[in-house]
Amino acid sequence: MADFFSLALKSGKLNSRPLVVFCLMVSSMNGFAQGLFLPPSAVYQPDRLKTVVISEVATGVVISAGLYFLWYRKHPRSHFHFFNDNGEWLQMDKMGHTTTAYNIGAIQYDLMRWCGVKNDASIGIGGLTAVGYMSIIEIFDGFSSKWGFSHGDMLANIFGAALFAAQQKGWNQQRVSLKWSFHGSPYAQYYPAELGNNFLSRMIKDYNGQTYWLSVNIASFLPSNSGFPYWLNMSFGYGAEGMIGARSNPAMIDGKPIPYFPRYRKFYFAPDANLFSIPTNSTFYNAAAYLTKFSKVPAPALEWSKLKGFRFIPIYY
Repeated sequence: MADFFSLALKSGKLNSRPLVVFCLMVSSMNGFAQGLFLPPSAVYQPDRLKTVVISEVATGVVISAGLYFLWYRKHPRSHFHFFNDNGEWLQMDKMGHTTTAYNIGAIQYDLMRWCGVKNDASIGIGGLTAVGYMSIIEIFDGFSSKWGFSHGDMLANIFGAALFAAQQKGWNQQRVSLKWSFHGSPYAQYYPAELGNNFLSRMIKDYNGQTYWLSVNIASFLPSNSGFPYWLNMSFGYGAEGMIGARSNPAMIDGKPIPYFPRYRKFYFAPDANLFSIPTNSTFYNAAAYLTKFSKVPAPALEWSKLKGFRFIPIYY
């Protein structure tokens, strides 16, 4: 995962830094999930908590050092200031912040419950950890002359953490989850320094290929005897296309003309699967299913955009 982080940074400008933070957060709990899939403990486990805290502090140090030495150090520093980037990338970056903060909160909650920390305390720690990790980006941005501390990004971070915490407190479960998916797009080839020059870096940097999903577990809203499958979710997706630059598309890059691409939003409706809810005694399956909770499964989808209207896609990811 560290190689993935380094690769994305070295390939050029890092648009989707929230995904890097999330990847590193996931990597910090991989060892726990692989063997135990984080079942909650009925008793307090101080040794587990110590291991988790040390791992997460180390992850925070790696995030901070990696962002600084591989990215921010290349750009002039300034006094702390604010920057309005709400008009960039058709707000796909805001969706990334919200989704990442939500999932960091959910992961941290599960880790705390695995350590035997009480429910309310685990909810609070989960939300604060999400905001704390995401704030690393904003603080670095605030001291960079090219950017600044983004109110929009921070509000998105808080909203994602709050969505997790409110559901866990009110329902003691996540009936609505935020997920991510990615497919290759034809736009990165025109500006690889901005959108990535290989598949791994494009997964993080190319917003044209990313989709963010609100995945709703229907059964959790129905009576227990409804018979509706608990593993089946219905999801609503948001994506955008035609973006070569943050606010507008350049006419030329490095002396080469760029074709005209209309920038437009896309909305989706598709089934999803909550694989972790399928009963099984397989620890391996549970661990693998847990690690896929954050991404949407490929499935048929109905797409709508103002530019192209309705379109059915047999398999979309």
